[in-house]
Amino acid sequence: MKVSVLSSGSKGNVTYVEASNKKFLLDAGRNYKYISDALKSINVDIKSIDYIIISHDHKDHVSALKTIIARTNATVIISQKQLYEIDDLKAYPHIVVCEDELIIDGIKIISFHSSHDAVDSRNFVIEENNTKLGYITDTGYINTRNFKYLKNLDIYLFESNHDIELLQHGPYPAWLKKRVLSDIGHLSNKAAAFYLTKLIGEKTKEIILIHLSETNNLEELALETINNTFLEYNIDFHNIICAKQNEKTEVIEL
Repeated sequence: MKVSVLSSGSKGNVTYVEASNKKFLLDAGRNYKYISDALKSINVDIKSIDYIIISHDHKDHVSALKTIIARTNATVIISQKQLYEIDDLKAYPHIVVCEDELIIDGIKIISFHSSHDAVDSRNFVIEENNTKLGYITDTGYINTRNFKYLKNLDIYLFESNHDIELLQHGPYPAWLKKRVLSDIGHLSNKAAAFYLTKLIGEKTKEIILIHLSETNNLEELALETINNTFLEYNIDFHNIICAKQNEKTEVIEL
């Protein structure tokens, strides 16, 4: 399995995953040119993308979807409720509905609900030959019933959206601060750190912190919070990086 986060943040989110020689995009929240250029820089032609997995219908996750499906034959993997929300997909013939679990080209995709203010927002685990990737983003909390999918994964793409103090004393209006902090908002650094102490295991090789707010977070704060929390729980794990808004991560091979 290969992974590269191409863009992550409030302005757009898209990740490249390759498994069993199939090429995936997790979300498509930047413009076509950005995604195409980012893929080209890791020697991938955007027209070779086989599947696009959609987490939810917010613009920062689907803004390029219409253009990509118009220029490629990529199959869109999406829940039924989400399908009804995205007009660009109404007449598109290459759709696979995934509600709970899907096996496609030998790759298992587990889909489960996240807690976000979007219709049927989803997070995912992708498995290839017992190598597992978790995509956990845009959620106010993680339901403990989903821990069974998320424990001891090889790599976590894990939302660490905001520092609570920065958010509370920052420029957002009160209603937006309340939304971000709510159970249908986003995970804080502190919440991400706590959940990760419960989830990572001996198989875990990499954590990529994603969807960091440009206004209410700093990479050093996110990393400091995770590392200090791990220290409190006697967890010796340091292979943690932050994904960026306008810069792809290196390709990680598992």
